[in-house]
Amino acid sequence: MKVHIEIDCTPEEARTFMGLPDVGKANEVYVDLMAKAMKGVGSIDKLQEYANQVAPMGQVGLKFFQNFMENAGKGARGSEDPKDS
Repeated sequence: MKVHIEIDCTPEEARTFMGLPDVGKANEVYVDLMAKAMKGVGSIDKLQEYANQVAPMGQVGLKFFQNFMENAGKGARGSEDPKDS
């Protein structure tokens, strides 16, 4: 038997429902810093140089961060699947 449940909610409501922290203020600070930093970028070359400074490990760093967040989520809610133990 399959049961399909559709929940209509805002991203904020979804984060609260799933027990995730509110990162709104941290996001505002990050976006503000990025906007200030991007004001000095006048060409594609400067943009590429800046991107390399911000994310020196590129895809590897992104994958590492993604794995970190997935594992942190599993640890926060506890493993319900015996194979995750």
